[in-house]
Amino acid sequence: MLRVLIFLTSFCLLSTAFADDRAQTQQQLDATRKDIADLQKTMNQLQQEKSGVQKDLRTTETEMGKLEKQVEALQKELKKTESELERLNGEKSKLQSARVEQQRLIAIQARAAYQSGRQEYLKLLLNQQNPEKFARTLTYYDYLSQARLEQLKQFNQTLQQLAEVERQSQLQQAQLLVQQGNLDDQRAQLDQVRKDRQAALAKLNDQYKDRDTKLQARQQDQADLTKVLKTIEETLARQAREAEEARQKALLAEQQAQKQREREAQARAQAQAQSKADAGKQDDDMPAPKRPRPSPGPMVSSSGETFGGAFAEARGKLPWPVDGRLLARFGETRGDDERTKWDGVMISAQAGSAVHAVHGGRVVFADWLRGAGLLVILDHGNGYLSLYGHNQTLLKSAGDVVKAGETISTVGTSGGQDTPALYFAIRQQGKPTDPAQWCRG
Repeated sequence: MLRVLIFLTSFCLLSTAFADDRAQTQQQLDATRKDIADLQKTMNQLQQEKSGVQKDLRTTETEMGKLEKQVEALQKELKKTESELERLNGEKSKLQSARVEQQRLIAIQARAAYQSGRQEYLKLLLNQQNPEKFARTLTYYDYLSQARLEQLKQFNQTLQQLAEVERQSQLQQAQLLVQQGNLDDQRAQLDQVRKDRQAALAKLNDQYKDRDTKLQARQQDQADLTKVLKTIEETLARQAREAEEARQKALLAEQQAQKQREREAQARAQAQAQSKADAGKQDDDMPAPKRPRPSPGPMVSSSGETFGGAFAEARGKLPWPVDGRLLARFGETRGDDERTKWDGVMISAQAGSAVHAVHGGRVVFADWLRGAGLLVILDHGNGYLSLYGHNQTLLKSAGDVVKAGETISTVGTSGGQDTPALYFAIRQQGKPTDPAQWCRG
């Protein structure tokens, strides 16, 4: 009986200690849950800010793509204008030569007219001995006079044409210079806006990553505290069961002692045996002490002949879409997360480099997409697609039909990339396949 009382007293003391540990652990768990809720709220706000910045970045990069297209069109227009200016300069040279020749003829006629004056004409009027010769000579003088007037008229027209050519040439040059200046200013402003938004997005990504690290740590703390709390609750429950069993056994022993007074010796022996049994069971039920626990890639090329057969037969025969170096290969770990793998390749190239279609097909998507920036997707038939992402400019639109080797975009950093590179992937019936198995070299 004394051993039972000692056990119950020890149980009460242990229960109080475990109860204190449980309360303290529960407080820590509640504080951890509050920290997790606050971190999740902050991460949701950061995610919303990231979405807003990505949306603005998409708009900016799309506008820059359109602007680059306008600049390219203006460059073509400038080349046409230069050709037109060369033609006008040639015409101007011809007109200047004609003007010089006309000036020379007019000067000759003017000198002849000045030297002869009206004397010969007066002689003809006074000398009427040969009327036929007089009529012919008079007609000749009239022709000469009309010729002089016609040459003067042509000379004036030449001067007017020359002035108009010079005016048109100067006007076209001035207009094109103004347009080019405006486009350069817009491009510089958009480029600065894009840089600012990329910097803001990078800052938000760093903040989000830092909060995510803290969140993972707090979630691990929560898991550990939950495990400790569960262990304490199981220990308390087990000790409560043992205390109830000991109390029932003590009551049974007391009843047997009262009923069998005459067999006091036997009852004491039974009680001692029972006490020894209880002590042995107590020792057996005590938890065993825990044992200490023991402490840059190959170059690729877009040159070479294109493949004109069916895409399904093009394995190992296609050129790469751009000249550059492989930064990431198909199936490699993407960043620090072991759970994500590359479903395509990344090819490093200079910004503005031409991106070529690896095979003929139809454009089914040409727009900005989150995570891929300005993206072009070509349908090659029979379930085969090729994807080209992170472009600077899209030169094709959805619905366009392109030939193998045709330029469809230019390399850029859209979609939040730090350095210029092209994302290139191939899909077969919607499943990613290694581009290195399809492209040469």
